[in-house]
Amino acid sequence: MRTGNGGLELRDAPWRDGQHSTPPQAGNRAPRFHLDAPQISPPRTKIHRPRYDSARASPPRSPPILTPDQRTDFRRKAGTMLLATDIGNTTLQIGVFSDRKLGPTWRLATDHNRLADEYGILVASLLRSEGIDIAKIDGAIISSVVPALAPVFQEVMRRFLKVEPILVSDHMLKPLKIGIEHADELGADRIADAVGAITRHDPPPLIIVDFGTATVFDAINEDGVYVGGAIAPGIGISTEALFERASRLASIELVRPPSAIGRRTETALQSGILYGYVGLVEGIIARFREELGPARVIATGGWARRIAAETDVLDEVDSDLILHGLRELYFLNAEGTP
Repeated sequence: MRTGNGGLELRDAPWRDGQHSTPPQAGNRAPRFHLDAPQISPPRTKIHRPRYDSARASPPRSPPILTPDQRTDFRRKAGTMLLATDIGNTTLQIGVFSDRKLGPTWRLATDHNRLADEYGILVASLLRSEGIDIAKIDGAIISSVVPALAPVFQEVMRRFLKVEPILVSDHMLKPLKIGIEHADELGADRIADAVGAITRHDPPPLIIVDFGTATVFDAINEDGVYVGGAIAPGIGISTEALFERASRLASIELVRPPSAIGRRTETALQSGILYGYVGLVEGIIARFREELGPARVIATGGWARRIAAETDVLDEVDSDLILHGLRELYFLNAEGTP
């Protein structure tokens, strides 16, 4: 990850001197990511924010499943520079899309105590380190499983990027149906992962394994319906809990041991944690396939490549799956996108 040299200089910030206040002429928008392009802000996207009336007997139904042809036509639309942000319990994942193509991405540690100004300066600095003018960001979408940080990042988008972000929820338009009880309890990250999988790795059935703070398994049946999943403790927090409770066990580097039978405490721990977790993944996927049929398995998250190196049950690793899912959700729910 590149962070550039130095932080944000407020005296150079585009919102300080009003240099982007003049809208561009129709049909004359500057190319994306060109450093020598005219520094003119495009018209701001008008966002339609779906509403949910809690007095209603049930939440709005998901829209019909889009056909592959409809999804292909939809993906041809371009012209928006989009900032997609996923806020996890331990990691922030941020990516910039230009003309629907993913550009720079960043993974940062989640700081629950950081203020909007601090996150705003950080995001602006990251964009500038890649030569991206923040005035050219004309769309934003956020998924968050940390309730306290969702409004913080909404403020960041409004104040620093001058855009109104879309916040992922179960009530928004989606290219798949949600077929579970209490759909309002489904995490925003799981929605985005499922959307990313159905639009990038179809045809279903599909199994998504997200190796994060928790290891989350999600299932999409052959009809393209999200039918549920399983949640297990993540490999990181499981290991930390073991070291906290067992006073004579010291922290180790989680790498592949020379053999399954450890001859020292360190290698015994490495074997038990790594191969034990591989066994957990293989066991749950086997049970899912008994119910779904021969489903393809898409892995994502911080531990995905490490676990994939030890098993054949993970068919593909897509590290940016959630960002692509956020992109699809943005274009389905934002009015005025090209």
